[in-house]
Amino acid sequence: MGGAVSAGEDNDDLIDNLKEAQYIRTDKVEQAFRAIDRGDYYLEGYRDNAYKDLAWKHGNIHLSAPCIYSEVMEALNLQQGLSFLNLGSGTGYLSTMVGLIIGPFGVNHGVELHKDVVDYAKDRLEEFIRNSDSFDKFEFCEPSFVVGNCLEISSDSHQYDRIYCGAGVQKDHENYMKVMLKVGGILVMPIEDQLTQITRTGQSSWESKNILAVSFAPLVQQSRNDGSKPDAVVLPPFSVRTLQDIARIYIRRTVRNLVNEEALSKGPVQRVPQKRKRRRCRPPRINTYVFVGNQLIPEPMESEEDERIEKESKEEEQDKDTVEPLKPEEPQVNLLRDKILNLPLPEPLKVYLLYYREK
Repeated sequence: MGGAVSAGEDNDDLIDNLKEAQYIRTDKVEQAFRAIDRGDYYLEGYRDNAYKDLAWKHGNIHLSAPCIYSEVMEALNLQQGLSFLNLGSGTGYLSTMVGLIIGPFGVNHGVELHKDVVDYAKDRLEEFIRNSDSFDKFEFCEPSFVVGNCLEISSDSHQYDRIYCGAGVQKDHENYMKVMLKVGGILVMPIEDQLTQITRTGQSSWESKNILAVSFAPLVQQSRNDGSKPDAVVLPPFSVRTLQDIARIYIRRTVRNLVNEEALSKGPVQRVPQKRKRRRCRPPRINTYVFVGNQLIPEPMESEEDERIEKESKEEEQDKDTVEPLKPEEPQVNLLRDKILNLPLPEPLKVYLLYYREK
């Protein structure tokens, strides 16, 4: 599924379109989407498609359409300190955004069938932590990924506050998913071609709400020729942070608050002028994307309204040539990093407070 909003030129442009189409509706979800550049999760040579509202698949690597992730993030109703399980965690794009909202005292686990995809997700996560300035603007719950089939999770595993399944769930697996959810928790998954939000209201009671019509590849069911059962997937433990790590979290929080107070005392931040006249956003409409073998085949539904908006978009693109060029933007300064580096502390402690970041 995808194609509900106009294509963007960069990550901020994509988020603007998702907001205009009402897929992103809350500030915390918007902030998480802006902090993680979707293009960073694409392979080299494919990044030009990163800011289109389309799913992408290359081998085992897969990303759902941005409008799907937006609806999932909103439906999960994430809060600080919650536990989250991502079934079919893929590239880690969604798990990383979740980690920015649930914070350092949450739990962030992912299960992915393919080892090469888990390795890819770990590389993307390390790149984010080491090189993205967004990492210093949030308190982060680092995702932990394991290889395995999410239909073979050990029966004695923990229950979670929030669960998302990124593959189509058959009706006979619905209860299997539900029992992993804590009372009061929320499960979001595609079932019978509907992205569905399920809230556990009691030990044996749930409330369901359909969010969006979708088409997902189904969950993979493993079988053994010799009749033996596949190995159970053991999820990571709910570990307690060390005193040393807690100290780092609170020191960084204190410094970040100080930086924010200093910025406020200097007056409101000047917004960067709009760099261009942005293309008009299409109203939400449903396109279906179906897997055929290893290919993702779009089946768009066009309308007269789509044609009209496309025509207006082309006219706006022509008009932008008459707009005066903007001055080059000055690079943003990582104020938290600068403040830590200027503290009267031993260098090894500064490096530790910066999470051994490279920039």
